[in-house]
Amino acid sequence: MLDQLIQFLITGITVGAAYALVGLGFAIIYNASDVVNFAQGEFVMIGAMSAISLIDMGIPYGVALAAAVAITVCVGLALEKFAIEQARDATVVSTIIITIGASIFLRGMALIVWGKDIYAMPPFSGEKPIHVGNATMLPQNIWVMAGTAASVLLVRYFFNRTATGKAILACSYNMKAASLVGINVRKMLLISYGLSAGLGALAGILIAPITYITYDSGVMLGLKGFSAAILGGMGNPMGAVAGGMLLGLLECIGAGFISSGYKDAIAFVVILMVLFFRPGGLFGSAQAERV
Repeated sequence: MLDQLIQFLITGITVGAAYALVGLGFAIIYNASDVVNFAQGEFVMIGAMSAISLIDMGIPYGVALAAAVAITVCVGLALEKFAIEQARDATVVSTIIITIGASIFLRGMALIVWGKDIYAMPPFSGEKPIHVGNATMLPQNIWVMAGTAASVLLVRYFFNRTATGKAILACSYNMKAASLVGINVRKMLLISYGLSAGLGALAGILIAPITYITYDSGVMLGLKGFSAAILGGMGNPMGAVAGGMLLGLLECIGAGFISSGYKDAIAFVVILMVLFFRPGGLFGSAQAERV
């Protein structure tokens, strides 16, 4: 029983780490613009697919991963520049609809480029299992956990210690006031989309070696990342990370002790309960829309 629990915890932390990165991307864009970017899941898919394609072309592993993140960042910047910025005077709801349309467009383009085939990526450092008691984990699990932890720390440092990060936070509190003190709000929003896309690509690259990727893999990952952001408190980046970890643990423990068929249902029931009893999220504020 204990060994089973340890195994579920290892899997849950790994899955939750991926959800945390996706949720962090949602929170960053929401903070910068009050918009929920429903194309976030496609960033995950594009990052993973690009990395697999570049590796298959014979490009060195590390270079391929870096190039895949760069490609996805460019997609995120293009989305903001050619879609979001062009609708600068639109309502928040209209902008959200634009991101939904962008999600469908990116998925369609992925279908044209990669087809309906199922892709897999070689692991970062071998597939020899690591034993934790009678439970086992793959080296890639450690990469996922470590990569997520490092990304979260770097994002936290970026927002708390750099002028650009503080400028984005200023925009999240009051765009008009930020503009009046000389902050280029449009530029900050562009950077936010690029950063969000990069985090999504990193999530896709980290999990690609332990799961299969298809052109529509981003749909469910995007929904789970969105759920993580809601669970932690929409607009609270660190809350989104905590929400992602909690969501991953609930999914895996529920799948292990109840039924794997209810895995997704368990996650969304928890989200509904949180929204019903604490609409601001577990780590959000009950008195303000954003933290």
